Amino acid sequence: MISESVLTALSNPTTTREALLAAAVRLFARKWFAVVSVAEICREAGVSNGLFYRYFRSKEEIFRLILESVLKSIGELLAGVRGRTVEERIRSFVRSVADYSTEHRDLVSIFREGQYRFYEYEKRLTGQYIDAVSGVLGRKAEIPEYLAAAAGLRFCAVRRAFHDTPFDYDTMAAIVERGIFRDAREPRYDRIFDVVVRPLPISLEEGTRDRLIKAGKRLFGERGYHETNIHDITGSLNLAVGSFYTYFESKETFFAEIIDLVGKEIRGFISINLDHDLTRLEQELQGIYLFSFFLTLDPHCYPIVREAEFVLPGAVKEYYDAFQAGYEKNLGDPGGLHRPTVINYLMGISHYFGIEVAFDESPQNVRNVVRTLGSYLARGVGSAGPQGI
Repeated sequence: MISESVLTALSNPTTTREALLAAAVRLFARKWFAVVSVAEICREAGVSNGLFYRYFRSKEEIFRLILESVLKSIGELLAGVRGRTVEERIRSFVRSVADYSTEHRDLVSIFREGQYRFYEYEKRLTGQYIDAVSGVLGRKAEIPEYLAAAAGLRFCAVRRAFHDTPFDYDTMAAIVERGIFRDAREPRYDRIFDVVVRPLPISLEEGTRDRLIKAGKRLFGERGYHETNIHDITGSLNLAVGSFYTYFESKETFFAEIIDLVGKEIRGFISINLDHDLTRLEQELQGIYLFSFFLTLDPHCYPIVREAEFVLPGAVKEYYDAFQAGYEKNLGDPGGLHRPTVINYLMGISHYFGIEVAFDESPQNVRNVVRTLGSYLARGVGSAGPQGI
């Protein structure tokens, strides 16, 4: 399914251009874009540096070519979904999407960085998924249908491919078709949305260590990991560089601690503001709503975690595993459905909803999407459309 030029380069490179493409894929899959150089690509391909510019204008051009190839291949994959009924098409869709990440792990890894660095690729991919979901359901799909049918599935596929998270095809198809909270009553949206938000506790006496973490979080969120050095962090606080090493071993361990902190802050914010008298479905919807609100309060947390996916993947696995552990305690009985699949599906809805929220700050749009998701989480997206429970 991969674009022919990249597929040929990966399987049997016979030209200099194909050798460069194959080398770039190997390097971008192992490292992140910012640290891979043209010279390194040439060394990996076994050619001189000057030959690179006969075929590509820049490192970004070859990176974008790979992204375009992935987009094309996913489009071809989704166009191949078949079935006479909605149920058959859902099962075909689930298997196709779930297997893609496992079969093309290197390319998916590169695309996940690409969708972070160049957001237009994520927008285009989302558009492809919305079109595919429309075909699967036999009706026009929009963001709520995409989130219910594809977002959780995408997340599960990535977690399985990169974090070895268990996944069950039948459970995923059943969730998309018939929902999770099937015995739930009509959600009380007035209680879900009527939240007087309590902020996270603020320390009135910050020590040097806390100040460094706060400054690092801000700078990593604004500039990115690669563009921020230790001197930038200490300089923003008028501290000597040596003071950093009093508390942290390296920039990597410092970044890992910030990733852990971001996860604790998100979970803590949701926990102190969640109404525990709500039904389990209502709590899920309020949790999604609170998560989206937190992203508007702390714009740095989203880019930090997204960049960390390819800078410190081990720390990000721990970040998501901590969220999964929280779900394990609070999910309740999933009614015979495969528990890890249910949990990661719900996490995936919040993850991709967060991407949408990061670029759409309209509270009304957020509430409308949450309302529609309430119907789909209870009844599934395989029915005629969003209705009351």
